[in-house]
Amino acid sequence: MVGGIVKIPVLEVFGPTFQGEGRAIGQKTMFVRTAGCDYRCSWCDSAFTWDGSEKPDMLTADEVIARLDALGMYDYVTISGGNPLLIAAMEDLVVKLKKRGVTLAVETQGSRYQDWLTQIDDVTLSPKPPSSGMKTNWEQLDAIVERLRPEQTTFKVAVFDEADLAYAKEVQQRYSPDVMYLSAGNPEPGADGDITDAQLRRLKQLWEDVARDPSWQSVRVLPQLHTLLYANERGV
Repeated sequence: MVGGIVKIPVLEVFGPTFQGEGRAIGQKTMFVRTAGCDYRCSWCDSAFTWDGSEKPDMLTADEVIARLDALGMYDYVTISGGNPLLIAAMEDLVVKLKKRGVTLAVETQGSRYQDWLTQIDDVTLSPKPPSSGMKTNWEQLDAIVERLRPEQTTFKVAVFDEADLAYAKEVQQRYSPDVMYLSAGNPEPGADGDITDAQLRRLKQLWEDVARDPSWQSVRVLPQLHTLLYANERGV
C-alpha cells in the first residue's frame, strides 16, 4: 500500500498470446506477471520474478487494466508469477476484471491462499516435484484444494525425471482430479537458441513412460507449447 492506495507489484503485462500448457493450452490470453515467490525452483523459467534482477512496477488495479486495454481487446487474462497468491492486493484487480466479464486464470504452486482465489475461473495448481528442490506442504495444499470448487481447479505437474513422474502420481492419487495434466519440463530455461528438438525428445519419453504404465488413467501428457514455438523468449 502506497499513500493509502493498494498497489500490485507487476513485472510484465503482455499479449495477446496463448496459454502454453495445461487444461487451457492454446487459449488466447493476456498475461499479468507479478513479482515475488516463496519458492526457488532449480529450473524456474521466471527467476527474474524473485531473484532481484528486475524491479517491479507498483501499479493500482486500474493501472494494470489500462496496460491491458492498451494491448487490444481481450476476454481472458492469466495471472502468473512468481506466485501471485502472495498478493492480497490482487483482489481489486480480480473484482474489476470480473465486472467486465473477463475470464480469469491463475497459476500457482499451491503454497498460499487468498480469498480472491474463489473468484478465479481456472485455478491451475502446479505443485513442484522433487527435481525443483522444493518440498510440498501437503497439509497446506489440502486446505487450499478444500476451499476450491472442483470445476475451477486444474492439477498440473511438470515432469523432468522418474521421481517427478512418481510425485505426479502421488498428486493424482491424493486429489483424484477428473484429469491429471503432465507437461514435459524445460530444464534449461536460460538456454539460447532453438530448444525444440530437446523438448520434443523429452515429450516423447514422457509419452512412452506414461503409456507403458497401466496405472496411469485420466491423464493428459502435453508439451510446454510456448517452448516449442518461442524457446526461452519472454513476453510471448
